[in-house]
Amino acid sequence: MKKLIPIVLILLACACNNNQPQGTDNGNRKAESVQVPAFNADSAYAFVKAQTDFGPRVPNSEAHEQCAAWLVNQLSAYADTVMVQEFRSRLYNNKGIDGKNIIATFNPKAGKRILLCAHWDSRPFADHDPDEAHWDTPIDGANDGASGVGVLLECARCFHQHPLPIRTGVDIILFDLEDYGPPTSQAEEYYDDRRNHWALGSQFWAEQHHVRGYQATCGILLDMVGGSNPNFMKEYYSQGYAGWLSNKVWRLAQDLGYGQHFVNELGEPISDDHLPLNELAGIPTIDIIDLQPNSSNYCFPDTWHTLDDNIDHIDKNTLKMVGNVLNHYVYQE
Repeated sequence: MKKLIPIVLILLACACNNNQPQGTDNGNRKAESVQVPAFNADSAYAFVKAQTDFGPRVPNSEAHEQCAAWLVNQLSAYADTVMVQEFRSRLYNNKGIDGKNIIATFNPKAGKRILLCAHWDSRPFADHDPDEAHWDTPIDGANDGASGVGVLLECARCFHQHPLPIRTGVDIILFDLEDYGPPTSQAEEYYDDRRNHWALGSQFWAEQHHVRGYQATCGILLDMVGGSNPNFMKEYYSQGYAGWLSNKVWRLAQDLGYGQHFVNELGEPISDDHLPLNELAGIPTIDIIDLQPNSSNYCFPDTWHTLDDNIDHIDKNTLKMVGNVLNHYVYQE
């Protein structure tokens, strides 16, 4: 995961109502005549663990190739169609690199489409680990990457077992090369205000969709959605570009009893995969991301970009919370 953008540089107009009710726990709420399937946290956790079992999923590594094949195989069991969008990109140091965006489609003929996404690669540098000796070591990325993918795989299983409303189509995109930005120690050396060194897979897809003329009503990005005691604030860019969607999702989370963790406050501006979707593709997209204002690790969880971002720090309760919110949003739409 990405970088924090200084708030003084941002001119987006954002509105955030801090007086919304917290809601009560009615997680079994049903939409009119629409049965929302239960989200299985054990299954989601198993999907997260399966990814980390390959080892760090750094692009051009054997673990990356093996995990890509596994993801395609898993999604092929659930989706109507699955494709791999292979692309060539350039890293912060101008080195060329190959990437793979993995795209699964449900209800391909439906006109109204919802885009759900996460990144599946993991960081090649533990450049925020407390031990400087680990800074060049790749991380497992259990929370930063695999957690969002695990939630989406379980959602895909739900979509397969409980068909979506006929007018609703869903596209799940797993973006590659999100987390290969420059090491912190070299950030100033490679800084370029004309080029975003992060989120390379989503930048490519936003300019070259997998289907010509692709359009989606909205998009929801998941990033770091597996840690204990999460603090999902309304990320700044999300509220600026798609405040209507952000407000709707947070109200839904509060109605489901998750108001303690889906906090109705404006969070920091984060450069993540949702920015190319908003700015290049014109798809209003929000980022559900754990933001910890009191963290010593910027505003991110303490495990961010450290060797502690492993399966031991994944909480099934958090996976279930996020998955329930997604399922209710998709089926009730």
